[in-house]
Amino acid sequence: MQRAVLKTALLSLSLLLSAGMIGARVSALGFAPALLIYLGLFAFLVLCLFGAAWMPNRFLRWPFAVLLGASAWFSLSIESTMGEPLTYETFINLMHARGSLSDALEQFGAQIAVPGAAGFATLIGIGLAPAAKSPVHKAIGTVAPFVAIGLLSAMFFMRGGEGSGGLPGAFVPPALATVYAIDGVINAPGPRQPVRIARRGSPVARDIVLIVDESISANYLDINMRGGVRSGLAGPRPGFTIHNFGFASSITHCSVGTNLTLRHGGTREDYRRINATGPAIWAYAKGAGLQTVYIDGQGKPGALQNQMDEAEAKQVDRFIQLYAVPIVDRDQVAAKTITNLLNDNVAQFIYVNKMGAHFPVADKYPATEMHYRPAAPKGRFLGVGELSARKVFRPKDDDWRLYRNAYRNTVAWNVGRFFDQIFAGARPSAATIIYTSDHGQDLHERGNPGAATHCEPVPIMEQGLVPLVVIETGEPTRSWAEATATGHNARSHYRIFPTMLALMGYDAAAVHRSYGKALYDPGQDVLEFNIRFNAKLGADPIWKEIDLDKIVRPPASDVAAEEQK
Repeated sequence: MQRAVLKTALLSLSLLLSAGMIGARVSALGFAPALLIYLGLFAFLVLCLFGAAWMPNRFLRWPFAVLLGASAWFSLSIESTMGEPLTYETFINLMHARGSLSDALEQFGAQIAVPGAAGFATLIGIGLAPAAKSPVHKAIGTVAPFVAIGLLSAMFFMRGGEGSGGLPGAFVPPALATVYAIDGVINAPGPRQPVRIARRGSPVARDIVLIVDESISANYLDINMRGGVRSGLAGPRPGFTIHNFGFASSITHCSVGTNLTLRHGGTREDYRRINATGPAIWAYAKGAGLQTVYIDGQGKPGALQNQMDEAEAKQVDRFIQLYAVPIVDRDQVAAKTITNLLNDNVAQFIYVNKMGAHFPVADKYPATEMHYRPAAPKGRFLGVGELSARKVFRPKDDDWRLYRNAYRNTVAWNVGRFFDQIFAGARPSAATIIYTSDHGQDLHERGNPGAATHCEPVPIMEQGLVPLVVIETGEPTRSWAEATATGHNARSHYRIFPTMLALMGYDAAAVHRSYGKALYDPGQDVLEFNIRFNAKLGADPIWKEIDLDKIVRPPASDVAAEEQK
């Protein structure tokens, strides 16, 4: 009897710790028929959770206890750090970023205490041996978790992966994982296709470089905003011409989707098929006679990121990872590496993933480069490359002021000084460099609630606002000045892949048919980004429009008066 009371108390505690999300779901539904459906589903899943605690076979009960306990911890952690329920879109993004789990634990150890308590209560509440029960109780206990996971999986299939808010978190990740596995089998994309577009002329005799920065918001740079952070791109540079396309829209507001699409050329209308089965940029570069180089300033030893797989990695002739370099110096070493490659008289295609300004930013610039004060304190996350910002600061405006100033310092170091190095040392005979960022940032300039900077389920438009610059040396490849005059503040990431293929000499008409317009082609893009990039299970992408008339200006009041003199 005492054990039954203890098990019931522990499972009740695990549900009580998620009361906030339950209340939010009830409030959102209001007094409507949907509320009755939700309450009925919630009650059934609670019964299944308690039923699982009476599973008679300990060799089955304890593995489920571990699974459901870990799932309860995971679900509640996501809800508390992101302020949103765990959706299929978020689940897939987290799957792709699972290599950063150890960093997340390092940063959020204190913030996951309550979710950890819920997970532990679920673990012990299910794992403890139940009191003797009738065969009926034993049968119910054996099938209960399977029924719950199956029911939730079916619901996620019908609702496009949404609807988990306020439900017992112990069942949500297993159900999403089930959907993920089944979806992968049902919608297997098929083999990747070879290059089929013809090219003309001799092998390319210039370097083509795509620099994809991390978390650089276009409205913080001096090339786009008066008083913006020094980018190193605003003034003339001897031997180089700089063409600024101004504000551009990203593919999506998470790194994975943007980089995957930049490497494979997915279009707005057909990005899922093209990304899954089309040739990667490396195959096109090799077809143009270029050596392929990838510079990874973010990943860990031997790790592949942004959905690059082993087959794609084998197309890279030189795979350069900078994991051994201290994080604060990675972009400076990347700049030196790029400079050396530009000067080696070998025609190459170079794809660069910079460290940039992903949260946490306070330790991504040296103390000697603190030009904006007051700034967030340094020294907490010296070895952490990429994490979410949620709950690191207290919810006070002044905390975000400190964060924004640290962000400015990081941008000045990892963008301004980065390009200083390249322009000072690179002397290539001919090169075209395209510079952009994977996504922008929400730095809470409007005082909006929450604490994420990007990848939010409901983002603000600045999360998709990125810089877009073309830099050339040697004989011009296009009339870039004319292109920037007509395409300023009117281009998107989707034009980058066709541009690179054109620079490699591939047939322009065929490129246009397969991948759309290049940066220099006439016509304006709709500035919008995809906030449901992983649109599966019958769901459609959702596009967030960027209204340039409403772009937020970084607050000048962030910087202390004595620093503005």
